[in-house]
Amino acid sequence: MDHHHVSDELRESGKNLRDLIPETYRAFAALSREVMTEGDLGRATKELIALAIAATRECDGCIGAHARNAVTAGLTRQEVAEAMGVVILMNGGPGTVWGARALEAFDQYSAP
Repeated sequence: MDHHHVSDELRESGKNLRDLIPETYRAFAALSREVMTEGDLGRATKELIALAIAATRECDGCIGAHARNAVTAGLTRQEVAEAMGVVILMNGGPGTVWGARALEAFDQYSAP
């Protein structure tokens, strides 16, 4: 799966919805900024959690966004793989599919 393509595919439909409910999107963006700031948990840890939840929720758009953020937060491929191990533990067979997709997305965003 080309996660860059998924992001491109969702861009137009997301813009259309955002145009209709801009305050909802502004509130969601503000919540995201607040939650993902450095605290006792660092940004990288929070992105790893978000990526694991994205895989658990089987959300390709979320996987792409948080895989990209995981790369910029400095996470390693091994850290992502181990987090996907937790996804497999908690989700069984579907975790093997969606965890692999999340690692693939991380690899795509890590590529030069």
